[in-house]
Amino acid sequence: MDKILTSKHGPWIAGGLIGLIAIALAKFGNPGNMGFCVACFTRDIAGALGFHRAGVVQYIRPEIPGFILGSFLSSLLFREYSPRGGSSPAVRFGLGVFAMLGALVFLGCPWRAYLRVAGGDWNALYGIGGLILGVFIGILFLWNGFSLGASEQNPKAAGLIMPLIAVALLAFLFIAPKFSENGPIFFSTSGPGAAHAPVLMALGAGLLVGWLAQRSRFCTVGAIRDFLMMGDAHLLKGIIAFTVVAFAGNYLLGTFKPGFENQPVAHSDQLWNFLGMVLSGLAFTLAGGCPGRQLIMAGEGDSDAGIFVIGMLAGAAIAHNFSAASSGAGIGPMGIPVTIIGLIFCAFVGILFRDRG
Repeated sequence: MDKILTSKHGPWIAGGLIGLIAIALAKFGNPGNMGFCVACFTRDIAGALGFHRAGVVQYIRPEIPGFILGSFLSSLLFREYSPRGGSSPAVRFGLGVFAMLGALVFLGCPWRAYLRVAGGDWNALYGIGGLILGVFIGILFLWNGFSLGASEQNPKAAGLIMPLIAVALLAFLFIAPKFSENGPIFFSTSGPGAAHAPVLMALGAGLLVGWLAQRSRFCTVGAIRDFLMMGDAHLLKGIIAFTVVAFAGNYLLGTFKPGFENQPVAHSDQLWNFLGMVLSGLAFTLAGGCPGRQLIMAGEGDSDAGIFVIGMLAGAAIAHNFSAASSGAGIGPMGIPVTIIGLIFCAFVGILFRDRG
């Protein structure tokens, strides 16, 4: 199986399996069109830890630590565990913040954008269009010499930080400690945060996807980047298989509901669906991969990816504490300003971080 995943067929096989797992998780309790959403799940974890107090989106999603630990175990088994870091960590943190803010204006990461389309949510088409434009703008910066600098090899123990954080999150999930009357840990009793698949099923799914993505290099942003830059459709096949399998699963289960209105955890403000994902696509491209890929690299020992993930966690807290996150009713009051600020930030990063050599 490993030879298949690391072959030219790996991305579409992994993508198809991940799409199937996503549908199963939604069938058994995850919110609609949200079998997987790295942005939304990270947002829920931020709420569970008390970093924001939006009561309907607070839950420690076991899929996220599962991704990290699945990748960590896979990289150890196949001798690809390689602690590294030091490539503009503060900038990567900022990119993680704004990638999350853009995703929460749209209401989903790239993975969820394709799952929303596979469920019939046509609003997500605007988001995917924005994602493609954001990746393309990032490519323009890459063509002009953009680089955050080379990372360096770190001590072996340095790569254990994110796996240990993943273990701590799972401990919090199962023990649910209360350190004071006001928490943490917080769990939603209604809304999307209260909708989740059985814990062990979700954790097993996360571990499996962490292994699949680590071996196949599955990446929803890298796929678009490679296709637009070099005409290389190797990773793009993974996105196609992911979406097709998810569509087939929704159709067979009767959960394919085409239209723009009354879609689960979505809004129909098309301009900001588009621009939110322009911001996310640009930030992900400058950082070197989609949020799922960042989790996988963090599991392999990449502390730069870990910093980006922590930036996303901070971005989730900022989005809800400063009323920038969208909801089914539309974008938040601060959604427009933070998107514009994020685009300006990414533009400055793209212009200033050029290797003039």
